[in-house]
Amino acid sequence: MIARYFIDRPIFAYVIAIFIMLAGLAAMRALPISQYPEIAPPVVRIVAVYPGASAEVIEQAVAAPIENAVNGVEDMIYMSSTSSSAGEVTIEVTFDIGADVDQATLNVNNRVKQIETRLPQEVRRQGVAVQKGSSSFLQVLAFYSDDARYDALFISNYIKLNVLDRLKRIPGAADVQIFGAKDYAMRVWLNPDRMAQLGVTVDDVARVVNEQNAQFAAGKIGDSPIGGDQELVYSITTSGRLSSVEEFGDVIIRTGPDGSSLRLRDVARVELGAQSYNFNGTYNGHESALIGVFLQPGSNALAVGDAVKAALDELRPAFPESIRVEVPYDTTRFVEVSIREVLKTLGEAMLLVFLVVYLFLQNWRATLIPTLAVPVSLLGTFAGMYMLGFSINTLTLFGMVLSIGIVVDDAIVVLENVERIMHEQAKSARDAAIQAMKEVSGPIVAIVLVLVSVFVPIAFLGGLTGELYRQFAITIAISVSLSGVVALTMTPSLCVMILRNEHKQTNFFFRGFNRFFSRSTKGYVRGVRFMLKRSVVTLLLFGGMVAITAQLWVNTPSSLVPEEDQGYYIAAVFLPDGSSLDRTQAVVDK
Repeated sequence: MIARYFIDRPIFAYVIAIFIMLAGLAAMRALPISQYPEIAPPVVRIVAVYPGASAEVIEQAVAAPIENAVNGVEDMIYMSSTSSSAGEVTIEVTFDIGADVDQATLNVNNRVKQIETRLPQEVRRQGVAVQKGSSSFLQVLAFYSDDARYDALFISNYIKLNVLDRLKRIPGAADVQIFGAKDYAMRVWLNPDRMAQLGVTVDDVARVVNEQNAQFAAGKIGDSPIGGDQELVYSITTSGRLSSVEEFGDVIIRTGPDGSSLRLRDVARVELGAQSYNFNGTYNGHESALIGVFLQPGSNALAVGDAVKAALDELRPAFPESIRVEVPYDTTRFVEVSIREVLKTLGEAMLLVFLVVYLFLQNWRATLIPTLAVPVSLLGTFAGMYMLGFSINTLTLFGMVLSIGIVVDDAIVVLENVERIMHEQAKSARDAAIQAMKEVSGPIVAIVLVLVSVFVPIAFLGGLTGELYRQFAITIAISVSLSGVVALTMTPSLCVMILRNEHKQTNFFFRGFNRFFSRSTKGYVRGVRFMLKRSVVTLLLFGGMVAITAQLWVNTPSSLVPEEDQGYYIAAVFLPDGSSLDRTQAVVDK
């Protein structure tokens, strides 16, 4: 008998319990923390830019070839593409749940490379980005100037040069991007009347700008195999790319026979501005640059959020004067509150279990035994969660809350039988524990198997529902299994060590409770006898309860997860297609 082995070797039983608890504590530090289990299917994002192209042109020239090439890639479910009038196309390829996102990214990238030569030259020059997508939105950071000294263009470029790379290096951050990044660019405003008068076309302007705004390798002087006494090698450098408004204005479009030159400033106005003006960001009325931080699947949301804040604190002293950063949207706040509330509920449940057990056992020594058994099972559950790749989230913690009542049952079954034998047969705690375990070892194993068989099938549900509730069900199954192990090993050893064969006088409170419970038990027995004699009434009542339950089931609203108030208000305003940014901003300002 397994229990007899541990009754004779209590220290070994305690060592096993301590090992389970230490393994659970170590796993707690390594487990990722999130609000819900990761249920979103893997996504690979393809981004291509075609400057100056309309949404229709970029859809036909860029999106269509890429979609045809990627379609049918291994494990793909579907894909969606968005072509914007800003000359950008984003294609998101969604894969089966459980697919390896790294392998999926590689497969998509290989297919894109096969048709890259069919894309417009400007698109190839800009590059086609293939990267892992992330639907786990973590934070939005707002950078702004509190005295309006710097505009959004300056702030956006400062972030790109000094902040973005630092945030991307944070472990667990899948992506960090500037929404509507406003990169510095030379904007050339062409004068169509002047161009028509001088016979200059847009292609002429684009050609000469590309030709004269280039970096050339001019070679070297004195390099081998030159002969003679050459001792030094000189690298020839050229002025390279243009960098100022004046230099772009001096670009020569053509020269006349008399040596006169037609320059870019003669047919256009050149100014330094943003490459794109299709996005505006504001924070409390200030122009701002907004950064989105996305969480990598399986990462600790709270740890990544803290790392982002630590990185900002590290960079803040180097910010230009008057530039501030705030976090207007932070999902970690709600995750932290949710986890804290569930942990609070977990503590309250353990306290209530202790009080209820003490109320019925009326012996603090006996109450201590199931109270010690619960933490061992719950902490050991974290080790099982770690080995299965789970996370600490609302559902797994809720499963642990529910399992407290189940976990304590096994210990109470052992304890109650040991106490009964001690009182009825006047045996020592050791002899009573041995006899009790002979009687209840089989039922304890049966209880564990029955409860596990109830929850484990949920792990085999398909789709999003199965992904969402798999961790919930398996967490309960792990804790129940560990409670059976504890009941067969540590609990009988604790009974031998803690219980005493003594009969103390109960106090006034417990005597009153016992009288109340005795009357309640007698009333229950009378009710059972009444129902047994009137089986037809019993069946009618049972049928009525089933009907009421079915009606409540039909009328109760259903959803994948309950609605939760996270303390944010998000409004979306949609204007007709083709509306300008100024018009959109005016509507938002109202």
